[in-house]
Amino acid sequence: MAKKNKQPNMMENFENLKNLVESATEDVEKKFNKNNVSAGQRFRKTIKEMKILLTVLRKQSLEK
Repeated sequence: MAKKNKQPNMMENFENLKNLVESATEDVEKKFNKNNVSAGQRFRKTIKEMKILLTVLRKQSLEK
């Protein structure tokens, strides 16, 4: 019998969001202080992930 993938709960998702914000902060500083192109690309990828996670968090907050 196959195991179901456990969906992260709201607190786990919130912790993941905090980690993404930390990562984005580092990349945006590198992008604007050192004009690092790669950091700009990582920043855009991270904020896309944040948007998805925020949508999930919003849905979870309405369920509880």
